[in-house]
Amino acid sequence: MKHIFIVNPAAGKSDRTAEYRKMIEAAFAPRGLSYELLVSGAPGECRTLARQAAQSGEEVRLYACGGDGTLNEVVNGVVGYDNAAVTHFPGGSGNDFIKIFSDPAAFRSLPRLLDAEEATFDLIRCNGQNYAVNICSMGFDARIGTEIGRYKRLPLVSGTGAYLLSTGVNFIRGIHEHYVVDVDGQHFDGNQTLMCIANGRYYGGSFNPVPDAEPDDGLLDVLLVRDVSRATMLRVIGKYKAGHYAQLPELIRHFRCRRVHIRCDRESEINLDGELMMSRDVTFEIAPQSIRFFYPRGL
Repeated sequence: MKHIFIVNPAAGKSDRTAEYRKMIEAAFAPRGLSYELLVSGAPGECRTLARQAAQSGEEVRLYACGGDGTLNEVVNGVVGYDNAAVTHFPGGSGNDFIKIFSDPAAFRSLPRLLDAEEATFDLIRCNGQNYAVNICSMGFDARIGTEIGRYKRLPLVSGTGAYLLSTGVNFIRGIHEHYVVDVDGQHFDGNQTLMCIANGRYYGGSFNPVPDAEPDDGLLDVLLVRDVSRATMLRVIGKYKAGHYAQLPELIRHFRCRRVHIRCDRESEINLDGELMMSRDVTFEIAPQSIRFFYPRGL
């Protein structure tokens, strides 16, 4: 079995490549194991490196070294290759997907990752060719999520702080627009504040809007937040963040479904695990049992 570490040096606040190499050597040398460390040189290159590794046909474990965007790229690179398994060796500011596990900090321990267990997870397929393992969103929320990068490099700004800064800026711009939404045949034509399509549970550093979402149940958890005023948004955002959508049935609709189709009046932001895509017409579908994911034993 090959072990390949794919590093995004732009993740987080600084390039951690040397730090990764030191930790890998410390874990692999006592076991007499070999590895490759590949460093991305441009946005999107982690996806290419992962695809090239999977195309070898050999059994391979790929370690996404960076944030959720890095994991997203690696996942997209290996979709369709049964010989490849993926994990997250976190180095970003959010590292949200692995918060579904009982001890996310364990992913920073390479000895524990070497003694891994494995699961097969669903993915969210977007417009037939892009994938997300965690959460997608559109509307107010997508604008917030895809603009976090410009704030998280500021001194003393954490992942959650960057999310809050982006929220403030977009709050001023406006918080709802017109969409036509079809959820497994149910039709909604009107203004929406945001649409959250969840496979995992956490995003934005600490937001957990659907705490009972499972990445292996063959269904999407979808929240549609109706058009609300700024004052109402300030009043309910805490409940949305904590996953108490059921307390707000007049404002938030929850669906468990396989397909969501959204049409927009303008080219609109789509958040795919923090990565930005633009479209006026988008379909999200469940892609069941599509990725092998390994994790520290015992979680």
